[in-house]
Amino acid sequence: MSRFYRGIYIVWIALRYGLDELVLTSFQKPWLRVVARVVSVGRNLDAPRGQRLREALERLGPIFVKFGQVLSTRRDLLPPDIADELAFLQDRVPPFPSAVAVATIERAFRRPLADIFVQFDETPVASASIAQVHFATVRMRDGQVREAAVKVLRPGMRGVMEKDLALMAMMAGWVDSLSTDGKRLKPREVVAEFDKYLHDELDLVREAANAAQLRRNMEKLEKVLIPEMFWDFCHPEVIVMERMKGVPIAQLERLRAAGVDIPTLARDGVTIFFTQVFRDGFFHADMHPGNIQVSLAPETFGRYISLDFGIVGTLTESDKEYLAQNFVAFFRRDYKRVAELHLESGWVPVGTRIDELEAAIRTVCEPYFDRPLKEISLGMVLMRLFQTSRRFHVEIQPQLVLLQKTLLNIEGLGRQLDPELDLWATAKPFLEKWMIDQVGPKRLFAQLRAEAPRYAKLLPQLPRLLHEFLEHRPADNRRELLELLRAQKRQNRVLQGFVYGGMGFVLGLAAMLAGMRLNLF
Repeated sequence: MSRFYRGIYIVWIALRYGLDELVLTSFQKPWLRVVARVVSVGRNLDAPRGQRLREALERLGPIFVKFGQVLSTRRDLLPPDIADELAFLQDRVPPFPSAVAVATIERAFRRPLADIFVQFDETPVASASIAQVHFATVRMRDGQVREAAVKVLRPGMRGVMEKDLALMAMMAGWVDSLSTDGKRLKPREVVAEFDKYLHDELDLVREAANAAQLRRNMEKLEKVLIPEMFWDFCHPEVIVMERMKGVPIAQLERLRAAGVDIPTLARDGVTIFFTQVFRDGFFHADMHPGNIQVSLAPETFGRYISLDFGIVGTLTESDKEYLAQNFVAFFRRDYKRVAELHLESGWVPVGTRIDELEAAIRTVCEPYFDRPLKEISLGMVLMRLFQTSRRFHVEIQPQLVLLQKTLLNIEGLGRQLDPELDLWATAKPFLEKWMIDQVGPKRLFAQLRAEAPRYAKLLPQLPRLLHEFLEHRPADNRRELLELLRAQKRQNRVLQGFVYGGMGFVLGLAAMLAGMRLNLF
């Protein structure tokens, strides 16, 4: 299907499902409404608008399904009923032929399948819009035979993706120019964001690298298992990893029958999430139940097993500090501090009244405290916060979109495992400890230790550098710089006295201890 006919088909599907009414709620060009009515004559719009959008995306194929999944995370842009419906989108994609998977593997590694694997199961065990998975047995470089899972990229994905992304970008331009809601919806930015995510997912080596990083980060936590990547068998179109054996987390009765402590499992899930976010700034951002299992092996009993690492989120140190301060202020019900942080970060325009923003945040959040998780909808809290944010022109930061999505996944998982779990009480001690570690003495000494080699090299060079700088500065600035140099020399003498005095104290103490030891013997 050429790009032109594909575009015609997309427009026809959009009109048949009433997406012109759903998205473009206020056309700037009245004649466009007439054209839409004529082209889509006989259509039935009885179903809710969110359902119609979801069904249209499923009809348009895997790329649009993936787009709907990403769009469902943008609750700052979408009405709640549409965002909730899009959250139900699943990768219900039939597997592609096994012969195609085998051909892809042999082309990637330039060897016959029998030379790569000791055994290969041609029946796929999972199939999604981007790739499908086969089980196999592989011989490692040291001769060891390992059970493996082989993930193979769906053929032709890159070409289809590029065509559909180009069409999406074109339609985003239409929405931006033809609808008065276009600027608020930010269609161009949303499509660009999706373009990045999709390109990342199409490189399976990137997914393998994500898994390796998470495995290192989580190794000492002993609450989650990440499959080992077999790097001798990794390629952008094929990755081979350790086969993980666990029970899908949705099979609660089976887990209970095996003796798994479900409430502990729920608390561990919260701990894993906050550890990845606030300790590492690198978190698994696709934590829906289909990607999570629980180990029943004796040596790892009750631990989570994470799968599918195509989407991960990253946060900078400033992002983590800002989020942690917001969470701690929120858990303490210090809504004024939450409002101040929004202003300090530039999320709200200068001149916004703190007292009004504080009152709005209090109105949203206060009813949800001191309730068990079964009575709390974090999605509802976020929805109302986004509605409040629009009124105050808050700009939702792009780097937090995946965090919002993952937080919603955690909520759903927690409700499934233990409806009585108090999410706030579970998270508050962790965050307060994290804040102490960030601003307390341990953090100060750790930073000094990390910077010591750099300063040890820089300090002896400082007089020479200042002297060279003085030689090339205008005369009128030289007096100030000479005074700075004299102050630096005074500081050096103080530091030397402190160091030598400290050394003398240590040596004296050592001599005293040695004398005491001699007296003892």
